[in-house]
Amino acid sequence: MITLLDGGMGQELVRLAGKATGMWSNQALFDRPEHVRQVHDAYFAAGADVATTNTYAVLPDRFEAYDVLDRLDEMTVRACELAVAARDAHGSGIIAGSMGPMGFSYQPDKAPPAAEAAEGYARLAKVQADFVDAHLLETMASVDQAKGGLMGASVTGKPVWIGLTVNDEDGTQLRSGEPLADLAPVLAEYQPAVIFLNCSMPEAINQGLPELAKLGDTFGAYANGFTKITDDFDHIGATVDQLTARTDLTPDAYADHAQGWADTGAIYIGGCCEVTPAHIKELARRFKGN
Repeated sequence: MITLLDGGMGQELVRLAGKATGMWSNQALFDRPEHVRQVHDAYFAAGADVATTNTYAVLPDRFEAYDVLDRLDEMTVRACELAVAARDAHGSGIIAGSMGPMGFSYQPDKAPPAAEAAEGYARLAKVQADFVDAHLLETMASVDQAKGGLMGASVTGKPVWIGLTVNDEDGTQLRSGEPLADLAPVLAEYQPAVIFLNCSMPEAINQGLPELAKLGDTFGAYANGFTKITDDFDHIGATVDQLTARTDLTPDAYADHAQGWADTGAIYIGGCCEVTPAHIKELARRFKGN
C-alpha cells in the first residue's frame, strides 16, 4: 500500500500570492495564513494521506536574518495548527513536521556542524511534538547535515523521517558529492522510520533509489519539478523566481516516474517543489484508484 505525501508548498504559496519574497513560504505564515490552509486543503482533496507542515524554512538562521527570531516558536505552532485543522476537516491524515536544511538548500558547505545544528532541530522538534505524527527532515545534502538533523529531531521520541537530496547529474551521490552508501552508519545509529530521496530531479531519483533501498526497508521519494538549481540560488534571501519550472513534467509524466519508484519498493511517494495538487491527484488515481 502506497502512502501519498502532498506536493510542494512554497511554489503554491507563490502562485497564490502572485509574487516571491526573500522569506519565501514563511511570508504566508506572517501575512496570509489562510493561503497555507488552502494549499493543505487542496492536497487532501487531491488524495494525499500526509500534510507536511509549512515549516521547511521556519529555522533559526532564516528568522534571525529577518530579525524575527523571537517569533520562531509562534510561527512553528501556527504552521502546525494550520496543517492539523486541514487534517481534521478532511477527517484523516498524517501530519509530518517539516524541518529544512540550516544554512541554505542544496548548500551543505553552509550548514553548521552536526552538533550545533542538532540544538536548533531539537528546539523545533519539541515545539512540533504536540501537533505532528512524525518529524520530517527535508533536503539533507550531506552526511553531516543528515546526522545533525537526526540527532536533534530524535529528542521527542516521535518517528523521524529523513529526506536526502541528490546530485541531479548523478543520483547515487548526495549534493555534497558523498555516495549515498556513506550514510549507512548514521542511519544505523539513529534508525529513522522512513528514508526518502527528495527535492531532486525525478531522473536523479530514478538513479539513486536502488542505492537508497540498500540502506533501509522503508523508503520513499518525492521529486521537484525544476529545470535546474541555478548557481545564484545559494543564500538566505534568494527568491524562488530565480528557478524555472519544467514544462514537460505533466501529472502523467510525473506518475510514470513514481510508478518506477514503487516498482523499486518505495511505499511513501509524493512531490516537492513545482509538484502540484494535479500531480498528486494523478498519483492517487494510479495508486489508490481515486
